[in-house]
Amino acid sequence: MSLLNQLPFELGGVTRQISPENPKGEKGKACLWEPNPGDPFLEHSGPAEDLGKGYKVRPFINIRSGETAVLADIEGMGIINYFFITSSLENYSELVLRIYWDNEEVPSVEVPLGAFFAMGHDFAAHLVNSIPVVVAPKKGCTCYWQMPFRKKAYITLTNEGPIDAFIVAYKIQYKLKEVPENTGYFHAQYRRSITSLDDPNHTIVSDIIGKGSYVGTYLAWNALSSNWWGEGEVKFYLDGDKEYPTMADTGTEDYFGGAWGFSDINSNKETFQNNEQAFSYPYVGMPLAKTNNPAGPRKYSLYRWHLLDSIGFETDLKVTVQTLGWYPNFPEYKKYKPISEDIASVAYWYQLEPHNPFPKLPDFKARWDR
Repeated sequence: MSLLNQLPFELGGVTRQISPENPKGEKGKACLWEPNPGDPFLEHSGPAEDLGKGYKVRPFINIRSGETAVLADIEGMGIINYFFITSSLENYSELVLRIYWDNEEVPSVEVPLGAFFAMGHDFAAHLVNSIPVVVAPKKGCTCYWQMPFRKKAYITLTNEGPIDAFIVAYKIQYKLKEVPENTGYFHAQYRRSITSLDDPNHTIVSDIIGKGSYVGTYLAWNALSSNWWGEGEVKFYLDGDKEYPTMADTGTEDYFGGAWGFSDINSNKETFQNNEQAFSYPYVGMPLAKTNNPAGPRKYSLYRWHLLDSIGFETDLKVTVQTLGWYPNFPEYKKYKPISEDIASVAYWYQLEPHNPFPKLPDFKARWDR
C-alpha cells in the first residue's frame, strides 16, 4: 500500500511536536514566554520584543562547546515520524546525535549530525533529495526514518567541538500510539577508517547481534589515490558467515546505483577518471562529486536506502566495502589495484533489543573532514 493510500486511514490519534517553543511537546503549551533576551533560556527572544508573547520568542537554542542539549524526553509508547534540525555551526561533524530507546544505557543511534543526514563532508555541504533524509538549502536537515518506542524516547545533541553552536533549530514530531510486539527499533552507527594496500576493506558495521533488517548505507568517501576508486564490492555477512559473505554486490558504483565510474552520461566509458556526475534520487544517490579540490582529496558522498529491499538477518550481521581501483595503463593492463582511502560511514538498521554496544566514537578531531 502506498503512502498516499494510507492517508485516509490515518485519522485521529495523539500527535505532538517538540521544539524550542514547546520543549516537552505538551498539549496547548507552545509559545508561552514573554521576550526577555537577558534570560539565558530566552537569549534568542530579542527580535520579538516589539511583538510580545506568542511571536517567535524561543525558536532556537544555543549549545555551547562541550555541552549536551536534551532535544526530546518522551514518556510512553509511540513512534517518531519526523525530525528537522539545522545549526549555525559550520562543522556538523562536531555535533553528535544520540538516541536512546526505553531507558537503555547505551545509545541506539550515535552519529555526527551531518553524516546522519548523508552530508558527511564538513567543507563540502550539499543537497540531498531522498525519501528518508533530505538536505535542503541551506543545510536544512529533515529525517523521515520511522522510529518506534515502547516506554521512552530520549534524544540528545552534544557539541564536542571548540566553537559554540549559537543557533540550533529543531522539531521532533511523533504520535503516541500502540506499537505491536516484535517491532524493530531504529539504529544508526558511524565509523571511520583509512584502508591500506594490505587490507583494502572498510567495515561499515559489525557485531550486530539479534534479529533485524538492514535498511541503509551512507559513505563519505575521500579518494586519496589519483585514479579510479570504485571497483570494490559491498559485502553482507549474514547469520554466521565468517570468511565469505552471503551477499556481495558487483562493485561500489553498482551498489550505489551508478555505472561505468559514475561518469557523465555522454562520456566515453573508458575515460571516466575524475568525470563523476553527481545525482540524488529517492533510493540511491551520489549528491557530492567534488573532483577538483585544491584543499585536499576528491570527495564523494554516497547513499543507498534499502526501503523496498531491506536485508533481513536472524542472528547477526556484518557489512564491509572494499577499496579497489585499477593499475596504471588501464585498460591494456586490466587488473584491480588495492588502494588506501579515507572513508566515513553510517549504517542504518532495525532490530529487536537489546543491541551490542557500539565501538567508541572517534574524537571530533578525527571526524573533521580531511
